[in-house]
Amino acid sequence: MKRASSSRKSENDLKRLKALKDSDIVVDDDAPGWSPEMFARAVVKRGLATPRAKKLLSLRVDSDVV
Repeated sequence: MKRASSSRKSENDLKRLKALKDSDIVVDDDAPGWSPEMFARAVVKRGLATPRAKKLLSLRVDSDVV
């Protein structure tokens, strides 16, 4: 099954985030505010690690085994 593209959803989310006011953002223990020191220690990661190549395996089994 082919998965639907998520670019349209991402675009909608970005528009929604840009329209969000600072007063609408909840800052609590689960999501504390960011300080400049926290930004300085941040690490940028782009994308996921490339998965290893898969090998094709074909196996014929007797019906009494299955």
